[in-house]
Amino acid sequence: MAALGILGFLIFVTVAIIQTAVGYIGIEHHFGTFVAIVVIILAFTFRLMLPLTIGTFLGAMNVWGWPWYGALALASPGLLFVIPTLITSVIATVFQNNK
Repeated sequence: MAALGILGFLIFVTVAIIQTAVGYIGIEHHFGTFVAIVVIILAFTFRLMLPLTIGTFLGAMNVWGWPWYGALALASPGLLFVIPTLITSVIATVFQNNK
């Protein structure tokens, strides 16, 4: 059972490293090295992942030549973590305003 957890962790870390690298490549290709470095710093410092996710999509599609649905599949695991957070924060805000 512990081996399954370790395997899941290793897969998660591997996907995160690949997404970060492809995101950097995509942002560097479209906006330059300085912007790519700033986005990486924002991602690791402030957990602002949306620009890096967009860069991952652009990097896979425009730099690597993947079809849009393949690029979306590569970029979407990060969105799967962002969307629930956004929904819960909106719900929390709505309930706090009603009190």
